[in-house]
Amino acid sequence: MAGASLAARLGADAKVLVIEAEERPGYHATGRSAAFWTESYGGPQVKPLTTASGPELDRLGVLTPRGALTIGRTGQERDVAAFAETYGNVGIEVSTLERAEIAARIPGLKPEWTCGVLEPSTCDIDVAALHQHYLAAARKAGAELWCRAGLSAAERVRGGWILTLADGRRIGCDVLVDAAGAWADAVAAKAGIRPLGIAPYRRTIAQVAIEPAAPDSLPLVLDVAGRFYFKPESGRLWLSPHDETPSSPCDAAPEEIDVALAIDRFEQVVDRRVLRVEHRWAGLRSFAPDRLPVYGFDPNDAAFFWFAGQGGFGIQTAPAAAVLGAGLLLGQDGGEVDPEPFGPGRF
Repeated sequence: MAGASLAARLGADAKVLVIEAEERPGYHATGRSAAFWTESYGGPQVKPLTTASGPELDRLGVLTPRGALTIGRTGQERDVAAFAETYGNVGIEVSTLERAEIAARIPGLKPEWTCGVLEPSTCDIDVAALHQHYLAAARKAGAELWCRAGLSAAERVRGGWILTLADGRRIGCDVLVDAAGAWADAVAAKAGIRPLGIAPYRRTIAQVAIEPAAPDSLPLVLDVAGRFYFKPESGRLWLSPHDETPSSPCDAAPEEIDVALAIDRFEQVVDRRVLRVEHRWAGLRSFAPDRLPVYGFDPNDAAFFWFAGQGGFGIQTAPAAAVLGAGLLLGQDGGEVDPEPFGPGRF
């Protein structure tokens, strides 16, 4: 999503080549997203990117209203109140709910879950449609996409780079944009650029059938302590144990223990039985040390541009991030989001 959205935004203002290591784009994190847009996700400093992306996502028709409900047990009232205050203070529409209101939205809710915060603006995202839109827009603007074209080496030369690809092809460019997700630091190292400490973490999701079936009206449900989230999907349930397991860059696969943990945590929330696991997958979410994305030219080399570290919020912030990144690359308007907090010079 990062490379496709930025290539689409650069449009006719630059000659763009997207090099993709896999057989098809979107194979890793983009194709494994939990597929939601919620303004509190990623924290207050990420919120401006999410909010600025909302109108474009809505215009493209990839959002479906869902609502989000962050819940807590008895004894977590202060945590829930702090959550509401934090995100209400940055302009997100939130409302604190009592036990009866929460139970009306989450059928079968167990009695110990007594407090919660509703975010009515939260939506599902059609990630595949959004990704295809950006790929098509990039092609229309003249960008090229080479698949099975992993980067083997990057040689710094006068005026730019000579890149050597896994299949032996060599190509020159003026600016190398690092939008490599979990491989961002590895790409930087191949180019002789100091890595920033962008680290991948595995996140697991399971699609399960439950009894009674999950109603379509169920909101995205998140734990205020960050131990789970779940949402309905065509009569089934997508659930995650909210795991963050350090990983090397790889084709991530789910671990049975994490799927079991997700089911156990879900069954602690609602009086519903998981009948079977129908599908399970894992993806890598990549974070810089301060957990904010990294957008901008490397402070030590103006021909290397960082567009990485999007954590779990890269899909929901893609439109605004692409505007910001293209503006920085072209020396033009980067939209309404201040790029300063995301510059690589902060490390």
